[in-house]
Amino acid sequence: MSDSHKITELLQAWSAGDSTALDELIPLVDRELKKIAHAYMRKEKQGHTLQTTALVVEAFLRLMQGQPVDWQSRHQFYAIVARRMRQVLTDHARQKLASKRGHGAEHVNIDDLFLTSEQSEELLLLHEALERLAQLDQRKALIVEYRYFGGFTFKDVAEMLGVSESTVDREWGLARVWLKKEITPNTLD
Repeated sequence: MSDSHKITELLQAWSAGDSTALDELIPLVDRELKKIAHAYMRKEKQGHTLQTTALVVEAFLRLMQGQPVDWQSRHQFYAIVARRMRQVLTDHARQKLASKRGHGAEHVNIDDLFLTSEQSEELLLLHEALERLAQLDQRKALIVEYRYFGGFTFKDVAEMLGVSESTVDREWGLARVWLKKEITPNTLD
């Protein structure tokens, strides 16, 4: 049995309550999760103290603490974990901005010291714009999330969404233009 089928099988067993399946699953998905986290971290300021492994762990913990998921495929799993990684980084950015504005001044998170307030604001603007895009067109929002934040290829995204690579390519371009206009509405191209 290939690793991809084994991963799906283990995900389904874990979803059904088999805790030993999780122990078998983690070594099979660890490399890909670190690859996704690395893609996220490349977009952060150099020297950010939240490392790839820490991002994977935090995202996985959030996944485990959230609502149970009826796993259908490994692609679904990677997509959901990638979304949790984006949420972790967005939360860090919010904390950084809150401390900049004087909220929570008594608590300083060392991880946030390396994320500039400009980067925090940009990340929050992108996150908010992506949330608005998801309300208008869920598939375009997922394409951006998987490509930009998850580092997935057009082929991977096409497989995850069950569409052609050309559809992903076209919608990726449209989503990028929409997001740029949404984030910087007062600029003229």
